[in-house]
Amino acid sequence: MKPITYKGYQASVEYRDGALFIKVLHIDDLLLAECEDSKLVDATMRSLIDDYIQTCIDEGRDPEKPFKGSLNIRMDPSLHRRAAMAAADEDKSLNAWICEAISEKVD
Repeated sequence: MKPITYKGYQASVEYRDGALFIKVLHIDDLLLAECEDSKLVDATMRSLIDDYIQTCIDEGRDPEKPFKGSLNIRMDPSLHRRAAMAAADEDKSLNAWICEAISEKVD
């Protein structure tokens, strides 16, 4: 099933053992809920995220943002070399070149 999104958070939905399990993705905290009816998935996910945000406020901490803007990737050394050389050929940093490549792929 395609992930669902609410307030910038994304959640997966899996069917297991006769129930639907909703898990918020891309954060270190574990946000998980279960529901029996597919018609309740969206409302359950929204409530899970709203409760998480409110809990963070009550505890005086910022809710974890799903994305921080940095990532560490692993790739074959030969691909790393080719990417670095392609970036240099375009007079760009490898970081800028990778961001441009990702942007082209997701758009």
